[in-house]
Amino acid sequence: MLANNQALLAIAEMTRADALAVKAGVPSDRLMEAAGWAVAMQLRKHFRPCRVLVLAGPGNNGGDGFVAARYLKRWGWPVRVALLGKQESLKGDAALNAARWEGEVEPLGVASLQGADLVVDALFGAGLARPLEGVARAVVTAISAPVVAIDIPSGVSGDTGQVLGAAPLADLTVTFFRKKPGHCLMPGRVLCGQVVVADIGIPAEVLNDIRPTAFENGPELWQLPELSPSAHKYSRGHVLILGGEMTGAARLAAGAAAKSGAGMVTLAVPKRLLPLYVKARPSLVLKVCDGPEDLQKLLAAKRYSAALAGPGLGVGETTRALVGALLKAGLPLVLDADALTSFEGKADDLFSHLHHPALLTPHEGEFKRLFERGPDKLSSVRLAARYAGASVLLKGPDTVVASPDGRAVIETQAPPWLATAGSGDVLAGIAVALIARGMTPFLAGAAADWLHGQAGLRAGEGLAAEDLIGQLIP
Repeated sequence: MLANNQALLAIAEMTRADALAVKAGVPSDRLMEAAGWAVAMQLRKHFRPCRVLVLAGPGNNGGDGFVAARYLKRWGWPVRVALLGKQESLKGDAALNAARWEGEVEPLGVASLQGADLVVDALFGAGLARPLEGVARAVVTAISAPVVAIDIPSGVSGDTGQVLGAAPLADLTVTFFRKKPGHCLMPGRVLCGQVVVADIGIPAEVLNDIRPTAFENGPELWQLPELSPSAHKYSRGHVLILGGEMTGAARLAAGAAAKSGAGMVTLAVPKRLLPLYVKARPSLVLKVCDGPEDLQKLLAAKRYSAALAGPGLGVGETTRALVGALLKAGLPLVLDADALTSFEGKADDLFSHLHHPALLTPHEGEFKRLFERGPDKLSSVRLAARYAGASVLLKGPDTVVASPDGRAVIETQAPPWLATAGSGDVLAGIAVALIARGMTPFLAGAAADWLHGQAGLRAGEGLAAEDLIGQLIP
């Protein structure tokens, strides 16, 4: 996977991209000039001329701010610059561009905000590693005017999206070359407002050396399986879904799997619940499964392409035994909901047997029952995938899908109204269908998450989970 436009660069990777660009012959001062000019152009595009205050920090982010201020002043905008620290302490390209600024440089303070119609946040970029404090924090928390952030709102970590002490809510963020994970992860994604990625002259070829492993989700990353003219129902994939007491969950998953292109979907359910499951789609196949022995017989009698366990299955020993039978059969798996919760305190019993393609799709609560939650979402899911030996999709407003090899995808387009009962069951059904059709668990998870989000956008606010199935376009 090398979808260059979708790549997300960690701070260390972005620093390397800058260095590689300079090594390739692009002067560093030209990069700063291009960055500041891009910010000024975006201001010109999104706002009418008004009184602008540039908050300049002591590093290169502040240097970008000085460049932007110079262009705005040249175009006739009333601009002031308030600097954190002393101008004589600036170094390198930041010092060069501060010297090129022909206006007054006032000391940064809360009073600087008075009279500003628009604030350009050029205090700290994405590489900030410590909480905002002192006058910078006081100023950031006192901003009431619209904000345009350079690179990322000051106080937001570019690697994690977490707020370090305090951060302004930007209306617009202008970043350079490629987005950072912090632009996509919560709460950074909200604090950034609209994000514009500006080309400042860094050659795209530097990504060949960096080889990024994090990406913003989108169709550039994966390709849905194509149907052969000679396709038949089995070649399109036969999905097995285990159903339990909460019949709606498995039926939602089965409907989503069928709509997502699986050639056949079989629901294996307890005999006493068959009358309830008969109300599902007529195209679904129903099989009796009253326990692990029945499941083993089903697996021996039919060739299934992939299986899903968890939605509405119930928590406890029986579910663990059913999952064990699936693991023993060596089927590609999607494990969700109750299939994950049933292994709380027994995670190693599950992970020690995941020796074949698998995707785990927990929400936050289920994730914490199996894994330790680290300080940020991206690293937590990557570590979980490595530990489990399976791809992990951690649901949420900033869903992250990670592979055991470290690749990760962050979803940014899904609407908030997907937070409704049964939505996750639909997602699991899409994923298992794509795996049955031949996609790897990691790419199937990424594609399923994107298709799920797009269906949510088409369904609109107020959707119920069953509305998603009719909106799926695999």
